[in-house]
Amino acid sequence: MFVDQFIAGSLQFFSALFIFCIGTAAAVAFALFVVDVSQTRDAVRRNYPVLGRFRYLFSMLGEFFRQYFFAMDREEMPFNRAEREWVDRSAQAHDNTVAFGSTKNLSPAGTLIFVNFPFPTLSEQAVEMIPLTIGRYCRQPYTAPSFFNISGMSYGALSTPAVRALSKGAAMAQCWLNTGEGGLAPYHLEGGCDVVFQIGTAKYGVRDDNGVLCDDKLREVAAHESVKMFELKLSQGAKPGKGGILPAAKVTKEIAEIRGIPAGADSISPNRHPEVSNVSELIDLISRIREVTGKPVGFKSVFGDFDWLRDICLEVHARGIEHAPDFITVDSGDGGTGAAPMPLMDNVGLPIREALPAVTDVLKIHGLNNRIRVIASGKLITPSEVAWALATGADFVTSARGFLFSLGCIQSLKCNKNTCPTGITTHNPRLQRGLNPADKSVRVANYCKKLIYEVQTISHSCGVTRPRLLQRNHVRIVQETGKSVPMSVLYPHPATLPQYVEAAGQAAPALEGIFSEDSEALYDMFRTQRSVVQHLYDKGYASIDIARFLGQRAAKIDELLAEETRGSNFAAMDQRRRQES
Repeated sequence: MFVDQFIAGSLQFFSALFIFCIGTAAAVAFALFVVDVSQTRDAVRRNYPVLGRFRYLFSMLGEFFRQYFFAMDREEMPFNRAEREWVDRSAQAHDNTVAFGSTKNLSPAGTLIFVNFPFPTLSEQAVEMIPLTIGRYCRQPYTAPSFFNISGMSYGALSTPAVRALSKGAAMAQCWLNTGEGGLAPYHLEGGCDVVFQIGTAKYGVRDDNGVLCDDKLREVAAHESVKMFELKLSQGAKPGKGGILPAAKVTKEIAEIRGIPAGADSISPNRHPEVSNVSELIDLISRIREVTGKPVGFKSVFGDFDWLRDICLEVHARGIEHAPDFITVDSGDGGTGAAPMPLMDNVGLPIREALPAVTDVLKIHGLNNRIRVIASGKLITPSEVAWALATGADFVTSARGFLFSLGCIQSLKCNKNTCPTGITTHNPRLQRGLNPADKSVRVANYCKKLIYEVQTISHSCGVTRPRLLQRNHVRIVQETGKSVPMSVLYPHPATLPQYVEAAGQAAPALEGIFSEDSEALYDMFRTQRSVVQHLYDKGYASIDIARFLGQRAAKIDELLAEETRGSNFAAMDQRRRQES
């Protein structure tokens, strides 16, 4: 009896609840119907009331369905699933080998193919990364241990735990961390890594009350031992000609104090440095910062043309090579950012594939390729892309989004909404709680180390002992016809103009600083890895200089240089250089 009453009562309750829900849904639908047919801003909703709203729901959900269900591994933009998963597996120190065969189509124009050498480098012949010095004319030059480093990402655009993880991870991997234009936060210094301080157009962190660059604040920043270099940001690939944008929701009291701006208001930088309107003023500003700080100073830019870079080279030679920028960071026109106008992000600035060869060639022509280090940046997150940049002529490569993926970024494209689901680009404490700096710092270090290891693997397959010895002839680029052409043919190395040969020799470091091995071991490298000879020629050394350095082996250098290997006639090159000198 009781059970029957309970069942009957339950049926009545659920029947009433069902009717209530139906009635409520009908009432809501009617209300939406009235609103839709009454409004005039949206034609779809006015013509198809209520149903038209589903279009926007499906559009919003579409990006998630495409990422997880419909897009193939190599289809997504800006980074496809194969690239993201390679970074993720590397960051977790998991096996990232693949089985059965590659899913990458090698036919599209622009595809990179590395040229394997029939007698690749043996393990015992391989050389560990050799540190490279930046800023030889500074009071405090910086000898950078790693060729792969973390690109500029501001504190403010990134959350506190994200910056802490990057700082600690960079220290573990022995790479540098660029602060981005948002100033120097204590979290940048917390991990003990090398830091590159970026000076944006708003001079955040080194500005006075009027927003003008302040020498005293520059000295305060430079006083930190961890701060190794200063980078003057002229422009970045995602928004050339426009300053940085930090939405008001991200401008907390702490961030405002670090930047020297009001809290709770949009932080918008000028679209250029007001005091720099030509190359002469740019060199003046670089020289000023270098004199005040005593540390290397360079600039970052996305390139649209190269006439102004040639003007910089001419200005440097007019003043003396000690006045040159210590480095140039070449950013790609398809680089990333937290927030930028779509027209600038999509259609302004040359991509790194075109800009990097041109920049390195201009410096080589003017004999400044040894004086000015080149840093490549922009969508270079996998070993093949980094190896390409080094082969093209870059001395270093930096990545921002690659390290974001190592932190756990899922490419939700919410960087400008303060709603990042992984806690990387949000200041919402609830979302930040998911990002543990202690765990993520290990992922950052793992990714950096794994990428370096696999770039070394590519270099050994190409027959050289270390990545910086990769040359343009080691890379072929697929053309529209489907055939590949050596990059050295598409972008041949230019000769240094005669009037700059002497300056190029002054800018070249002592040979003792190029290799850490003694003369005997170095000769063995020359004997077995002749691309080293080509590398030294590209650096501006003549055979007589190499002979002096090798001492007792000097008599055999000419024999080595006389051998024609892999399409490079070193004897002819040496004879031509002797005639020119």
